[in-house]
Amino acid sequence: MADDCVGLLDHLGVEGAHVVGASQGGMIAQALAIRHPGRVLSLASIMSTTGDPAVGQPHPEALPALLARPPADLQEYAEFVVGAFRIIGSPGFEADEEKLRERARASFERGYYPDGTARQLLAILASGDRTEALRRLDVPTVVIHGTDDILIDVSGGEATAAAIPRARLELIPGMGHDLPRQLWPRFVDLIAENAARAVPQAQS
Repeated sequence: MADDCVGLLDHLGVEGAHVVGASQGGMIAQALAIRHPGRVLSLASIMSTTGDPAVGQPHPEALPALLARPPADLQEYAEFVVGAFRIIGSPGFEADEEKLRERARASFERGYYPDGTARQLLAILASGDRTEALRRLDVPTVVIHGTDDILIDVSGGEATAAAIPRARLELIPGMGHDLPRQLWPRFVDLIAENAARAVPQAQS
């Protein structure tokens, strides 16, 4: 999947990009920076982990949301997604459940493929521990993680920031395994500030 990202950059004629990834996307972003360091101008890893099995593991109460098979009916699927995010979402921030239903219905109509979740989990397990490779990165990095994340424990974010040289770690109380709308301005500022650290290097 990291190589697919590079294929897209090649197709678009983009030499380097500021890369942001959340959850498994953060793992892919890390792999992209490791495998293709010249293409990543800055890295933002959000609610993710290093692949080290000693950190970032789900809490037991998160497992039903992670492993349950979603229903094949549109409305039932939307309610299933809302229920899952009641478990793994951010307890410190009020969720807009109607917006979540809208997004779930749009996702369902775009393509219902529950086996994809299992395949994603297998991909995460198969990707292994990136810790030592992360130690060799030389890219401006910000790591953002919620202290109330029960799907990927905050230790995953802490380990990611500890592994990447000079990475900034931003821990957010009350944030779980989602991206609350109330935090969007903060996310934007953190990502933009991190990207700005790469500008002199990108222009040199």
